[in-house]
Amino acid sequence: MYHFVWIPKYRRKVFSDPYRETMKAIIHKAGYDYDIDIVELEIPEDHIHMVVRSEPKISPSHIMYVIKSISAREFFKCYPDIKRRYFWGGKLWTQSYFVETIGNANEEAIREYVQNQLIELDRKEKNSEQLGLF
Repeated sequence: MYHFVWIPKYRRKVFSDPYRETMKAIIHKAGYDYDIDIVELEIPEDHIHMVVRSEPKISPSHIMYVIKSISAREFFKCYPDIKRRYFWGGKLWTQSYFVETIGNANEEAIREYVQNQLIELDRKEKNSEQLGLF
């Protein structure tokens, strides 16, 4: 199992609703088509967390190649205005990503962390508003 995190170019905050739900559907379909079991997926506005299970013969770099390339192409097909407005270079994702392997000992903690991404983001925004930072 692997935990991936990656960001859109320029750290753009593009994944609000309905874009978030569209991107989730695209990523799940790509995973299904390429035998990549997407166990957890959460998409805050400016990054993506994903936990996947795959066969050992499939490298993490290949998983990212598949997910990033298909998701960018399909997302821009659905929302060409986003491409023109925010991603003038034509690329949705940065080249980089974070990946870590997940063992049995920390699997539940990582899955819970990914599931709670939006809850944690809301909590931080509320605390910032109370302190007058926004």
